Amino acid sequence: MARIQTWDVENPTFWQTEGKKHAQRNLWISVFSLMLAFIVWQIWSVTAVRLNDVGFNFTKNELFTLAALPGLVGATCRIFFTFMPGIVGGRNWTVFSTGILLIPAIGIGISVQNPDTSYMTMAILAALCGMGGGNFSSSMANISPFFPKKEKGTANGINAGLGNLGVSVVQFVTPIVIFVPWLGMLTGGAQTLPDGSEIFIQNAAFVWVLPIAIMTVLAFFGMDNLPGSKQSFKQQSVIFKEKHTWIMTWLYTMCFGSFIGFSAAFPLLLRNEFPEVNAASLAFLGPFVGAAIRPVGGWLSDKVGSGAKVTFWDIVAMIAATSGVLYFLNAHNFVGFLTMFIVLFFTTGIANGSTFRMIPFIFDGKKAALAAPVLGFTAAIAAYGAFFIPKIFGWVPANAALTGFIVFYAVSLVICWYYYSRKNAEVKC
Repeated sequence: MARIQTWDVENPTFWQTEGKKHAQRNLWISVFSLMLAFIVWQIWSVTAVRLNDVGFNFTKNELFTLAALPGLVGATCRIFFTFMPGIVGGRNWTVFSTGILLIPAIGIGISVQNPDTSYMTMAILAALCGMGGGNFSSSMANISPFFPKKEKGTANGINAGLGNLGVSVVQFVTPIVIFVPWLGMLTGGAQTLPDGSEIFIQNAAFVWVLPIAIMTVLAFFGMDNLPGSKQSFKQQSVIFKEKHTWIMTWLYTMCFGSFIGFSAAFPLLLRNEFPEVNAASLAFLGPFVGAAIRPVGGWLSDKVGSGAKVTFWDIVAMIAATSGVLYFLNAHNFVGFLTMFIVLFFTTGIANGSTFRMIPFIFDGKKAALAAPVLGFTAAIAAYGAFFIPKIFGWVPANAALTGFIVFYAVSLVICWYYYSRKNAEVKC
């Protein structure tokens, strides 16, 4: 396949005759590669729920830590991964960062079959899953330059939203695939549950090995390194001097940090707060809604002409939804709790899309080259939510944690209003 020689997507003629087909191809390969990255990143959110059932003896805090560690490592990886497409090329980095996911996938599949596997080994494997979380920043920094400004909100929303679906995919598929005998017998045999039934917990990881290998090959042959897009770390590090880098990092942490943190904690939270319901298999619903609606947040912002307005009103809805979750938790009403949590996931998804649409408009003109690394860096810091939120639920009662999140969202509402959505705001975006 011939490589791209020139790139000028703001030229309507070039976009329609040449740019669009390349951009769409790279986008869709990126989407499925990113989805697998999220799957690997969040494997522990559902696998940890089953470990003690097959002979392990981990404490509640240890299990929440296994669900949280990929978030800590993933967020840290994002800081560095942000700059890699600009340094080595987007195609090159996608090939490497997708292929390396095979290491934790295979390692987990082997280790979960032996209850004598040490907690340290499990923790290391959980940390290695963080590489999947790192891929989001590099993916967004890579895809954004492929599209003209008028379509960045939608394109970023598709890449991020469908990629985020990996969270719900792994939480939906895992409870099913761990009971598939033919796959389990090919990869090590069964484990026995307390009720005497058989389970194949290794399937939760091994089932993704072939798709990862396939997408690595597709990325190698189907993606492109954009000409003129490479920048040194020094050139990209200018973003740290920009005030709006840090403001948008706060706002994106508010929404995506909540989405990925709640996703990591939700299965264990359901099991701990409503053990009589056995509802962990429903945990995928929240991340599914949040990820699926994300492209709508970007699209709606494009249509309204202001990501800031969409973000502002969405934060209001986040505060209301979290208050509803807290109310039904205190009432020990499972249906109300689940419903309001799904609404909360919905609101995080809308804001995920709308905030990412804001960034290319804040960093415009002479600062346009900074938009891609800012997208990646804000995503990096926000991903720490995948570590802190499960840990918070492990440290303090759930009602105290939710109260703290309401305060955080209220502060975020004021910040969004002051800098971006009020009549005389500093930047209209």
